[in-house]
Amino acid sequence: MTDEQPELAVGADAFTQAGAGLEVAVVGGGAVGATAAYDLAREGTDVTLYDRGPIASGASGRAAGVCYDAFADPLDADIAGDAIERFRALSGDDTFPFAECPYVWLAREGDAERADAIREQVRQMQAQGIVALEAGPDDLAERFPAIETDDVEVAGIAGAAGYTDPAAYTACLAAAANGAGAALETETPVTVRTDPPRVVREDESVHEVDAVLVTAGARSKSLLADAGYAIAMKPYRVQALVAEADLAEPMVFDATEDFYLRPHPDGLLAGDGTERVEADPDAYDRDANPGFADALVDRVAGRLSDVAIDVDRSWAGLCTATPDRDPLVGELDDGLYVATGFQGHGFMRAPAIGERIASEILGEDGIDRFDPTRFDGDESFEIEAGMTIESDG
Repeated sequence: MTDEQPELAVGADAFTQAGAGLEVAVVGGGAVGATAAYDLAREGTDVTLYDRGPIASGASGRAAGVCYDAFADPLDADIAGDAIERFRALSGDDTFPFAECPYVWLAREGDAERADAIREQVRQMQAQGIVALEAGPDDLAERFPAIETDDVEVAGIAGAAGYTDPAAYTACLAAAANGAGAALETETPVTVRTDPPRVVREDESVHEVDAVLVTAGARSKSLLADAGYAIAMKPYRVQALVAEADLAEPMVFDATEDFYLRPHPDGLLAGDGTERVEADPDAYDRDANPGFADALVDRVAGRLSDVAIDVDRSWAGLCTATPDRDPLVGELDDGLYVATGFQGHGFMRAPAIGERIASEILGEDGIDRFDPTRFDGDESFEIEAGMTIESDG
């Protein structure tokens, strides 16, 4: 990205300066927060984007960058489709790359439950007009020679998909927000307070605003708890790696073995390793577990045809879970908004979620199903993995 602020096109109709005279603090400089700050600033809102570290220093900087609209649920598909359209519209040589790439999700022989679920998902997607195909092992092998298909029972193929660099996207949207008039206060830890809405910096200086939007990922829970609000969200740890390998396409989710892979400028990116225990966002281990990379490479190698894999690096990041697997997006109290709990799908939804939460702050309707007040905040629930057949269907 150049030193000049990028001028980005938008993927949806703009508001008509609906934010003029409104002052908003966005707390969390990840993909959702940067997108919301950009959309708000474009509409004349006086926006300040806060982050305790640099832009994209949290989950967005460690995300996989997989983007697709392969959801059978109409709301999820609508949001994912809008996000894909904005990724395409906003990307470019001077902004961030978006590589078109088919997305394949598959079940292995003997996994009848997931195979049937994939077939039903594809049927539902097609009924909604989503570009999705069902494929058997022979068709899959003919279309994607790099993929080993001998053990595949059935696969779905989504055409409206691709991948990008999450850190580059987030930095670009933050810079664009700044170019549209938003102030960036990085390396600035804050606390959140209400009545009136405001943020308090470490030096105890107070920034009083009309609305505070908390998009701090795994730290959203503690930030809101300190302000007196409990949310039904748990952070959990995930792991991924980048390896040297020759892979042009497709992106793959092996539902039976529960891992994913995608092409990467350095070869391929792969991940799994969901830990179903709540993690401390201030004290979790950012390094991958011993043995993680070798074990995952063994599984990935079985899915690729004659592709040599040499691990370059591996790491751990955080995702966030909710009791019903839907995110918490919307107004929590007067002047207090939140967007978190994305089950590992936060980055791929960021262009659409950022736009929707910005429109809600500006007076439009929110997403009823994602209403953060649907829970009391003290619910007991188990953490489930983000990329699952059940999640997508």
